[in-house]
This record gives sequence, C-alpha cells and structure tokens, in this order.
Amino acid sequence: MHEKHPIKPQLSPEQLDSLAGELDALRREVAESYGERDAQHIRRMVRRAQGSAIAGRGLLMFGWGPISWIVGVVALAHAKILENMEIGHNVMHGQYDWMNDPDLSSQNYDWDIVCAREHWINSHNVEHHNYTNIIGKDHDYGYGMLRLTSEQRWRPATLLQPLWYLLLAIYFQWGVAIHDIKLGRFFKGRMSRKELAARSHPFLAKAGRQLFKDYLFFPLIALWNWQRVLLGNLAANLIRNLWTNAIIFCGHFTGDAQTFSRRESKDETRGQWYLRQIQGSSNLQGGHWFHVLSGHLSHQIEHHLFPDMPAPRYAEIAPRVQDICERYGIHYNSAGFWSQYGSVLKRIVIHAWPTCSSKVS
Repeated sequence: MHEKHPIKPQLSPEQLDSLAGELDALRREVAESYGERDAQHIRRMVRRAQGSAIAGRGLLMFGWGPISWIVGVVALAHAKILENMEIGHNVMHGQYDWMNDPDLSSQNYDWDIVCAREHWINSHNVEHHNYTNIIGKDHDYGYGMLRLTSEQRWRPATLLQPLWYLLLAIYFQWGVAIHDIKLGRFFKGRMSRKELAARSHPFLAKAGRQLFKDYLFFPLIALWNWQRVLLGNLAANLIRNLWTNAIIFCGHFTGDAQTFSRRESKDETRGQWYLRQIQGSSNLQGGHWFHVLSGHLSHQIEHHLFPDMPAPRYAEIAPRVQDICERYGIHYNSAGFWSQYGSVLKRIVIHAWPTCSSKVS
C-alpha cells in the first residue's frame, strides 16, 4: 500500500531559467492573439447556459410525467455545470478582463453556487494557485478533510475518510463554500467568535440567496408543481456537485500528482514555480464537450501555468507544453478520466490507513 510517484527531475538553475523563459514566451505569444474568437466563445457559453437553464426550469415547472422531469433535471444540471465551470470559474480568474465587459469582469461576476465570490477568490486564486500542493499551505489539498499523502498526519478518524469523501462529493458546493471560513482554526481555539461571525457573513448571505432561489422561489411560482420543481432542483444540484467534485479532484490528487514541503518550495524562482505547477497537476483526455463541461480543467497543467489565459486556449497549447516537458525530462501527467479518477479513489483509500507514515498521532 505504498504510494509511488514519478521521480522529480533535478534541473540545474540554468535549466530552470530556460524553462521559465520558454513558458513566459508561450504566454506572451498567446496573449498577443486574444481577440474576437475568445470573446465569442465566452458569450456563446453564457447564452447556452442561460438557454439550458430556461429549458430545464420550464420543463420542471410545466412538464408532465417522468420523462420531462428527467430531461428538465439534465438541462438544469447542464446549465449549472456550464455556468460554474466554463463561465464562473474562468471569468473570476480574470481570463476575460481584457474585454472590458462589466458582465464578464472578475471584479463583478458572481456565480450560481453557495460559495461567496470573495471567499473563493482568496482560497482558490490566491492560496491554491500560489501554493499548489504545498502541504500545510495549500488548503485545497484534501479540503481539510482528507489525508492524501503520508506527509499528512494520520488519526484514527482518518479510517472513515472514504465516507467523508462521499459526503463531500454529494455536498461539494457547501464544502467549497465553507472552505475559506477556516472552521478548523475556530475549533482549535485560534479564532474568536467575533472573527468567525465576520468571516461567515459573506457565506451566510450568499447561501441564503441560493437556497431562496432554488428551494423557495422557483417551487412557489410552480404552484401545484412545487414538489416536482423542488426535487428537480435538488437533483440538478446533486449532479453538478458530483461532476465538479470528480473533475476538480482529478486536477491534483491523482496517483502521479506530486506534493511539496514548505522547505523545498521556499524562495522559489520563476522556473521552480512553473515546475511545481506541472508536477502537482493532472490532465484529463477527452473530446471538445468534455473539455467545455470541465471548464477546461481537463487541462489542469496548462491552467496552473497560465490561470488567467482564456481556457479554450489550453487545448491549443497543450502539445507545446507537453513537448517542453519532454525536453526537460518532466513527467506530463495526462490520462483518461476513469484512469485518473480511479487513482484518486485509490489514493483516498490507501491513505485512510496509517501505512507509510512517520506522523501517526
């Protein structure tokens, strides 16, 4: 039950500087070509998500019979996935700020999820993207619930982490929403009640609006079909949660994804930062619509190298990034969904046990 990872390449300072130079040049080259096709893509995605939401909610409200309910749920789930992954996540990364469109600005956009935008921007854009897979600094690593490497402390409760993971997958938007509140600090006595209340306020306000919309407003206006709409909204949110959880966990928790200590990531150069982003990330292979519905997080390596690049460009530059990795002897972690997700589940199960650990409490 020992974990095995690809050997980390030992690149010289000169090689690391060269790696950074090549990746910086690639970034500049693509940035100079931003234009109308990028703008058309994101606006098309917004229209598609809106149309799918209208169709889904219409079928749930006015449809009759199980078939229209199932189609309505699928359409609404599709809309929520598209809005969260391809639109919300990418817009809030600033990928379309160059358009100067206030509706697609990272400073204004707020997504259809219970997570407050300011909480997500801090925990994801700031902490996760800067400290990717650094144990103790990247709080997205295991989401404070899961032990995914022998470098994390094992406790008896860790034996139940396959159950914790199942619950996290089902309620994933809520796990993301409370992530930046830092509840662990409160329970350890490191946060006052006053600070907890202040940190919780954006979450409570956003969650209240989302609960009102999905579980009160839309069921009420459906009148006699309120139960059908309520259950449909629950089902659509569940599908969205399971899908986004699977895609996101494949991004950094696969069998070949590397972790890093605070010591080895201290005083990083630009080249070392790029190298860590590549080694700590995992790609998923698939077709066009698979990439769109994943928010192009199927190209997690490219996303972590260039988080503010319009996401559809990742598929275009992936062969060049892979070529760069091959020339520098860096493992380019890419495989099919089931292979990668299977390795995630294996990692969750393996590290539920106190094997390979020098930090058992």
